[in-house]
Amino acid sequence: MTPAIRPRDPRAPKILGDHGGHGHPPAPGAPDDPEPQHSRLPGLPGLPGLPEHLRLPVLARLADLPRGVVLSLIAVGLVLAGGCAALVLNQQDTATPPMPTIDKPSKTPRTSPRPDGSTLTDEQARAALLTQSDLGAPWTATQGAATWRDQLLKATTSAGDCQRLLDALYTDEILGGPARAATGLDDTDTGAQLRYQIAARRPADVDAALAWLGTMPARCARFTATTQTGIQEDVQVGDAPLPKVGDRSQGLRISLSATDRDDRHAVLTLEVAAVRAGQDAFALTNGGLGDVPNDATQAAVQVGALRLADVRKQGRAQV
Repeated sequence: MTPAIRPRDPRAPKILGDHGGHGHPPAPGAPDDPEPQHSRLPGLPGLPGLPEHLRLPVLARLADLPRGVVLSLIAVGLVLAGGCAALVLNQQDTATPPMPTIDKPSKTPRTSPRPDGSTLTDEQARAALLTQSDLGAPWTATQGAATWRDQLLKATTSAGDCQRLLDALYTDEILGGPARAATGLDDTDTGAQLRYQIAARRPADVDAALAWLGTMPARCARFTATTQTGIQEDVQVGDAPLPKVGDRSQGLRISLSATDRDDRHAVLTLEVAAVRAGQDAFALTNGGLGDVPNDATQAAVQVGALRLADVRKQGRAQV
């Protein structure tokens, strides 16, 4: 007996999978029925990415929702999808990041561990001294301190600062302190002696000593002194021309005239030169009982400044 088929209530909700009111799919060759509602939802084509066993329940729940709610969800999906697409389409190429760089340490000025501020090592200070080859003949390595130093330079006076000048000449402390390195050269033709030194004093102290030397032609232009043997000396002090070298310099020309008890007359002429070049300084005395030409002093100053500059340049190149 064939069961009776009850007519469907048109007011009943349409069941998913219902085609034309029948529970059977269309016959082969029949026109394609429009996609089910859940497949036609824009932005939700089968919910790709969901596992197969979850897709139909999700679609079924969407189908049970009121049409207005479904359309709102669809609109939100379109907006979000469009925004993501816009972000992807409008994204600009990222600029190539700069390669990492390593800053090279800047060279800083060398600081001196010495209290006088000099950047020269002891070896460099000795290398900055004059040699006999710098001045040429007739200058040779010294044979020792000249005898006139004790006979005429070791003297006393009551003329204020002039005693300090005599002491500086005798002790070779022209710049107010012991030398860092020193040497001597003898002129075998005239008997003159040149004593050259690299100072061991701070630039400020050197400048103060140079300023003091500059006052000597006025303060000690002429005065009398007495040697250890009681001989009276007539001392005169004046300026001596020097080449334009270094940052500051001062030259003096000093003469000491004396007559002993045997009526022997002697005149000691002594030229003094002192120069500061940067953090370093040098000084020299060029003296003798005969003629002491100024050109020998100027040559020694010029060569000494060049030698000092060359030694400092070599020292910087080794850093």
